[in-house]
Amino acid sequence: MASRAIWKGQLRLSLVSIPVELHSATKSGAKVSFRQIHGPSGKRVRYEKTAPGVGPVKAEDILKGYEIGDDEYLLLEPDEIDAIKLDTKKTLELVQFVGACEIPPLYFDKPYYIVPSDDLAEDAYRVVRDALRQSEKVGLGQLTMRGKEYLCAIKPCGDGLLLETLHYADEIKNADPLFSDIEDDPADEELLTVATELIDRKTEPFKADVFEDHYDAALRDLIERKKKNSKTPRAKAGDDDRSGGSQDNVVDLMSALKESLKKDGARKKTSSSSRRSKKSA
Repeated sequence: MASRAIWKGQLRLSLVSIPVELHSATKSGAKVSFRQIHGPSGKRVRYEKTAPGVGPVKAEDILKGYEIGDDEYLLLEPDEIDAIKLDTKKTLELVQFVGACEIPPLYFDKPYYIVPSDDLAEDAYRVVRDALRQSEKVGLGQLTMRGKEYLCAIKPCGDGLLLETLHYADEIKNADPLFSDIEDDPADEELLTVATELIDRKTEPFKADVFEDHYDAALRDLIERKKKNSKTPRAKAGDDDRSGGSQDNVVDLMSALKESLKKDGARKKTSSSSRRSKKSA
């Protein structure tokens, strides 16, 4: 089954805009999943949206409610939220670059593949990929998708680019209260030597396919054995149980990159002159 893009827009580096698509780098259906079934009837259990004193409600009657205190909510129409204008809805601009190892692993959330939207975008795409690889830098930017603006890190990945969404600083819990009771005394030297030697013996290059999800494998084995057993209870659902950028082509990549450098240099020169003027004053 072909991968479906979850976001389409522009990857922008200064004056260079590259039409790209975002694809999830992980598979959600790779693991065993279950449905909840009502044992006596064999029907699927469904969840209905209801309101106290009203009962089931229609989807079009549901508004967004922001709690402002004392169980009081400010009501917003979905259209009002959708009307918010953000450049990051269609543009992912690389606004800063950091060393490849500078971002703590704690901040990384979910990976996505970035691919060029068409053949015309491939040249510019490769330049950005190779420039990041050569400089050993990670590009930072923001994009909006699924009703949220994400902080993103972009880095080379094989022949392409990988985007990883990052947590914002205010989303990270302070670890100090959790670690404060752990004594800061140095470890026993003899025990430390043995532990270090053990680590060295078990050190190998990382290969993800060496590891297996044993719980998922055991579930599949259980399911296969139950399928072969004619005494295993079964339920059959009836018919009534079914739920029903614009693209900016990069005409002259070299001139766009040179113009970007000239523009950035002029801005830095103006900023430097301004600082000297203030000092002489």
